[in-house]
Amino acid sequence: MAKMMGPRFKLSRRLGLNVVGHPKAMDRARKGTSRADKKLSEYGQQLLEKQRLRAYYGVMEKQFAKYVENAKKSKDQTGPALIRILESRLDNLVYRVGFASSIRQARQMVVHGHVLVNGKKIDIPSYLCTPGDTLELREKSKSVELFKENFENAFLSSLPYIIKNQDRMSGTFLRFPEREEVPIEIQDQLIVEYYS
Repeated sequence: MAKMMGPRFKLSRRLGLNVVGHPKAMDRARKGTSRADKKLSEYGQQLLEKQRLRAYYGVMEKQFAKYVENAKKSKDQTGPALIRILESRLDNLVYRVGFASSIRQARQMVVHGHVLVNGKKIDIPSYLCTPGDTLELREKSKSVELFKENFENAFLSSLPYIIKNQDRMSGTFLRFPEREEVPIEIQDQLIVEYYS
């Protein structure tokens, strides 16, 4: 499947938000470089929020539209349901557990077969995990210095819906997150309005 491959920092500056999670992403941002700095119509604001959320998770338009359709079918509110679906993607959980320093790196780790879900190798970044799933690195991959370093650096920053096990270098997806627990700055209501 296709993936977002453009320049990451330029994208962050255009969207006016650090969507790649890199500390230097917004260093060159000046007033007027972002779409958010201009006077936007209601539609423009909705579009900008949608593009920001897509960029956060590195999801292409067609797949994103499918996630929105699934979120609309759920019993919960559409906005939080959409975030819940995106948070349960395998590449995102690999990033949240701390094996990777960015979503792009997490996606590459999954595709290269470094990650096991409940002991089985899964190499599909968009695989939707369910609560109770355990993510760990393959035995051979646990010795890779980069992965060890990432996991140790991210070990202290924990989210309430993920439990990390430092000894086994693994993480467990406990439950679907509540909207306020997800560390992203998005107004999901605007995205719902965009698609309605």
